[in-house]
Amino acid sequence: MELSDVVVQFLIDFCVWMCIKDRSTSPSVLRCVASTWKEGLLNRKRPFVGRCCHSCTPQSWEKLFNPSIPSLGLRNVIYINETHTRQRGWLARRLSYVLFVMERDVHKDMFARNVVDNVLNNSSVEATIVTVATDLGTSASQPGQEHKAVSKVKQKARAFLQEMVANVSPAFIRLTGWVLLRLFNGFFWSIQIHKGQLEMVKKAATEQNVPMVFLPVHKSHIDYLLITLILFCHNIKAPHIAAGNNLSLPILSTLIRKLGGFFIRRKMEETGDGKKDFLYRALLHAVKELLRQQQFLEVYLEGTRSRSGKLSPARAGMLSIVVDALCTGSITDVLVVPVGISYDRIIEGNYNSEQLGKPKKKESLWGIACGVFRMLRKNYGCVRVDFNQPFSLKVNYHISVPAFIERKLQLLWPNILLDAGKDKEAEEGRNAVPVLTNVLHHCGLTANKSSAIMSTHIVACLLLYRHRQGVVLSKLVEDFFNMKEEILSRDFDLGFSGNSEDVVMRALHLLGNCVTVTSSANRNGEFTIAPSQTVPALFELNFYSNGLFHVFISDAIIGMWSWQVVSSLCSSSAISLILVDLFAILSEHPLCLFSPIPQPCQTIYQVFQDAVTRLVQYGVLYVAEEDQEELSPSPTEEPWPKKFPEPLSWRSDEEDEDSDFGEEQRDRYLKLSVSTEHQEFIVFLQRLLSPVLEAYSGAAIFIHSLGQPMTESDYTQRLFRYLLTRTERGVAAYGESATHYLVKNTVRTFKELGVLKERRENKVSTLELSSTFQPQANRNKLLQYILGFILL
Repeated sequence: MELSDVVVQFLIDFCVWMCIKDRSTSPSVLRCVASTWKEGLLNRKRPFVGRCCHSCTPQSWEKLFNPSIPSLGLRNVIYINETHTRQRGWLARRLSYVLFVMERDVHKDMFARNVVDNVLNNSSVEATIVTVATDLGTSASQPGQEHKAVSKVKQKARAFLQEMVANVSPAFIRLTGWVLLRLFNGFFWSIQIHKGQLEMVKKAATEQNVPMVFLPVHKSHIDYLLITLILFCHNIKAPHIAAGNNLSLPILSTLIRKLGGFFIRRKMEETGDGKKDFLYRALLHAVKELLRQQQFLEVYLEGTRSRSGKLSPARAGMLSIVVDALCTGSITDVLVVPVGISYDRIIEGNYNSEQLGKPKKKESLWGIACGVFRMLRKNYGCVRVDFNQPFSLKVNYHISVPAFIERKLQLLWPNILLDAGKDKEAEEGRNAVPVLTNVLHHCGLTANKSSAIMSTHIVACLLLYRHRQGVVLSKLVEDFFNMKEEILSRDFDLGFSGNSEDVVMRALHLLGNCVTVTSSANRNGEFTIAPSQTVPALFELNFYSNGLFHVFISDAIIGMWSWQVVSSLCSSSAISLILVDLFAILSEHPLCLFSPIPQPCQTIYQVFQDAVTRLVQYGVLYVAEEDQEELSPSPTEEPWPKKFPEPLSWRSDEEDEDSDFGEEQRDRYLKLSVSTEHQEFIVFLQRLLSPVLEAYSGAAIFIHSLGQPMTESDYTQRLFRYLLTRTERGVAAYGESATHYLVKNTVRTFKELGVLKERRENKVSTLELSSTFQPQANRNKLLQYILGFILL
């Protein structure tokens, strides 16, 4: 904190103390006023997010970027007036939207031509067509019909390509741009983009003679329209959008293809008999043809919309084709642009029905029409879209890192089962993470990190994990401001601005029935806000609070482990000193298995090292010298009930173990602060992780009832019903631990850990307990290991 910050904070504290002493103003009102004043004076500078990775893409780091770009600021895309057109005057003001879309630079020559014919005339595609025709057996029985069989397969291939190739219409793009600008003004307050980020993308589009691939996170069906609209408004040609064939509906499919969309199967094995469709795979060469003609692509790495509010695992499908085109020399290079998208509130209703175990509704024209009608009747707050700095995939493709999942399993198995060995059958077939997966994961994490944190994310998180029993408005506003500072200090940006009290009130309005607001006469007429305790409300609040999960996950693991050691060493809350061993966290904490995999250019040690450094800077942890351990406790503290173990050393990354400086620092170690403010923060971090641990503990209990093999879908459904029953009966402390996505995560993790073994017989996949966990004693060890880290 700078000197000016300290002075202002001192003045605020002094005024608060004076007013309380004179009893002229209530403390709660005064805190709100002080928070507002402080917000105006001490507002932390927003970071510029979206730079590419310096370690993985050093050649792209300085390209397209200059120091003036971060200062260009934000712009509301859907706010259009006469200054955005070439015309002025009364008529221009009233026709500004029409004039704006007519002046956009979009024409037919910008897009691909003759894609279908070029793909069908490709030598590899022709060879596949002949092979498929031969396999049909027609030529063997009737030699004279060989040409007819090839023509039949080629006709089938042409029909496939009609879906796989867009038919872009510049006129329709202009019309859609005008419609969207008018519609979005009706149900969004604003759609914010950073002009500096768009400047880098526009510069890459005009100066770099290579194709670009946009890789957005997938939150809503609106994502498709948002990115096309933003690029259209900034005179960047519309990308060809890879969409699932579930959206290939009559009328709708024609409109999507005119906007640049094309449809691909969600699974390649859709021939009816479960076999691979080699013809369809060969026709994906159409994507290479688009890249060869320097078209832009829009690919959603997650494959489907996130149902949890967190980043879903990336899928290699479409990007693997892009990488193959680069490796085979079809294109010289390709620029990748991860895109972060954040909503105050999404139009799909937060997927509560799916989180409650109901099957996903199939898309239909009637459903889409009803969704549009619902949108027109509601307001969905603000949207923020962040375009990352374009970088060359040629550099990123050659990253090679250890298999992180394997490393976690090697460390965790001995700690769970002690002397038990691994299940050899579960170990077989477990391969190292492929390089392409690392590229996918890096791009996904980059897009997720650049996604702005919205006001609904913060309010939902505070209500669930800091004020679950309710809080007065002034305290909620104060904590909201403090949380903003925490987020900005971690180099994440915010998707809102303005006075904290106004922003909190807007967020409460958007959260709607998920919160209850009551007036309290005992607190000077202030409102009391509490989260609704119904299961759908808890699921929805959890969906939005998960927007903060990746911000605090590493800090939460450190904080929970620290508090656990406090509880195990002593029973007195007055004890102020606690030892923290970073390597013990890495090797013993179960959340290391459940936490996200770090970026390919990082190790898990570096992730936790950064978290420890942050907690030291904030005072939650502090570095102590060895001789400080011998100091006696102060008279106000209770005597220590037992002797601490030997201190464990800790060094920062800057300290070399073999250097003299490192030798001098070898006896330094970390301790946990006893400040009330810091302890409240640690408790908040614990609660943030508690639903995850509660879900895993419930799954560990459930496996005791697994007597015979069952299909994975049946097992997942039964586990979900079991966890949901615990929630409805009040057994679970955190009702959101029963969300369907957490249930699926526990199944996947137990498979990775070797607790569950997957067998495939007669094209049916079943789950059963591995031989290691057949004994009840080992199942109990797993359960006790997880329960040991749950906050009671």
